[in-house]
Amino acid sequence: MPDLQTHASPLLAVEGLAFSRNDVPVFGPLSFAVEANEALLVQGGNGAGKTTLLRVLAGLLRPDAGRMEIDGLPARPELRARFVAYLGHLPGLKADLSALHNLEFLCGLHGRRPRQTPEAAMAIVGLAGYEDAPLRTLSAGQKKRLGLARLWLSPAPLWLLDEPYANLDLEGITLVNRMVQAHLREGGAALITTHGAYAAPPVRTRLLELGGAA
Repeated sequence: MPDLQTHASPLLAVEGLAFSRNDVPVFGPLSFAVEANEALLVQGGNGAGKTTLLRVLAGLLRPDAGRMEIDGLPARPELRARFVAYLGHLPGLKADLSALHNLEFLCGLHGRRPRQTPEAAMAIVGLAGYEDAPLRTLSAGQKKRLGLARLWLSPAPLWLLDEPYANLDLEGITLVNRMVQAHLREGGAALITTHGAYAAPPVRTRLLELGGAA
């Protein structure tokens, strides 16, 4: 399990990263780094490549060019599995399992943050009492909250959050910001994509602006 407290190198460093679809450039080349205790806010309109960038960083898409390091080492799949937690537009959960069983299953696959339990994580995100509810019965906002509980349980120090405020009310937006604050205090880092509707959690933050169609 990665140490959330001490990192001699940036948690993430990319150089010359570029991606094209059907020979049409989506983004890049991009060069940036994200240190421990820091958030990088990735802004841009629809079509700017925000989601694609996070999917490339998570290893779900292969870039056309560039180099990526995690904690000073080449970003091989086994290293991504240990260091990266990705929260995308889809919840990545099983519809036929209960909310609690989804979290228990994922903890079995990916490990769990020390001193945290699935039940406690559900309480943190406001889903206490929904432990036995099948995922398919939850609203979009509740599914997003369950995805946040999964994120909180992950021992990975680098969070990739794609539009984490979507489908959340003001209380949920505050929840996301508090989670990011706590994660960074423990030595983690986060990349957060946003259209700009919600600025950034009150943490050490830098901005990466992507171009593209609005």
